[in-house]
Amino acid sequence: MPLPTIIIPGYLENASSYYQLEQSLQGNDFPTVTVPVNLGNWIGTLGKKGVVPILNLLSETVEKTINIHKTSQVNIIGHSAGGWIARIYLGNVPYLNNYSSNKAHLQVASLVTLGTPHISKERWTRKSIDFVNLHYPGAFHSHINYVCVAGKTIFGERRWGKWFAFSSYQQTCGNGNTWGDGITPVEAAHLKGAENLIIDGATHSPKSPNDWYGSLQYLQLWTKYLK
Repeated sequence: MPLPTIIIPGYLENASSYYQLEQSLQGNDFPTVTVPVNLGNWIGTLGKKGVVPILNLLSETVEKTINIHKTSQVNIIGHSAGGWIARIYLGNVPYLNNYSSNKAHLQVASLVTLGTPHISKERWTRKSIDFVNLHYPGAFHSHINYVCVAGKTIFGERRWGKWFAFSSYQQTCGNGNTWGDGITPVEAAHLKGAENLIIDGATHSPKSPNDWYGSLQYLQLWTKYLK
């Protein structure tokens, strides 16, 4: 029986943006719920607490899901920022002296990250991402199945139609002239020791008019790694 699965939204995304992905996963027999994040929760991460508001919601969702399904473990899918937030959640070193967990990593069987920037030079994310890479580098927990999915769709260039991707890639990895999903460059979306996948054509956002990681045509490429 597939394990229940929890989706962590990307930065500034509401849980409702992942309804279609929830339905698709449920159609593949994975009981799925999205962490109930809204714009107000993300605004709350701009202060000294960092992403603690999201970590607290994630922790509550995991505990509730485990109790409902009477299981000991879940799968986690982290989209964009949700991926590195999940990596903080799995650790036990106090994050900004506000959050820590001693058992979270024991409750997770698989972590799938979709377009997650696991490195960053951005001012908003760098402190948190540097924290997680210092304390939990790569596929840190050997008993967790790490799967990191990148999109190879848009090459960043300093010209019309490619400028936004160029700027986003440059802020993330320091190089704008590279491939990515339009937001996250391929080289930032992978982790050492993980099952690292590249999907040609996948764009970053569930709100994109084009196909993204959760679109039906790409779903089986990474859901097969879920436990």
